[in-house]
This record gives sequence, structure tokens and C-alpha cells, in this order.
Amino acid sequence: MWWVVVEEPRGSDRNWSLSETFPHPDRETAESEALRLAREYQPAYPWSPKSRKVLRGPDGYLVIVEGRTSTFHFRLSVLEEI
Repeated sequence: MWWVVVEEPRGSDRNWSLSETFPHPDRETAESEALRLAREYQPAYPWSPKSRKVLRGPDGYLVIVEGRTSTFHFRLSVLEEI
């Protein structure tokens, strides 16, 4: 089983936390879903997103979302359950 995991800063302290998990039967499907989420996932912050940059790494994506007054980011990882 492969998982797409979304981590983002949440709460008043903006601590990193696990936001969403999406199970998939194989790595290929999980990687496709991670790319889709990198382009479409709506993070908790910022509230008025204007643009996003998607950066791909070895096991997922870092997405930088620019809002009206601030910039935030979130991570998407593709992980295998063992």
C-alpha cells in the first residue's frame, strides 16, 4: 500500500501537522495523485491564494502558495506502508 501524505502548518502556533492521507494500491497511482494534489490541494493558509509554485523532490512535492498578504507552504510525500 502506498500513501500520499499532506503536511502543513496549522493552528495558532503554525506547527507542522498531518492534514490528509490518501491510500493507493501502487506507487504509480500515488505519485499521480500527489502531482494532482500539488496543483489543486487547498491548504488551510493562506485564505486568499493568488499563485503557487510546485517543487518536486525525490519522494514528493513542496508547494509554495502566495496569498494576498502572506506566503505559506505545504508538503506532499509519497510513502510506502511496510
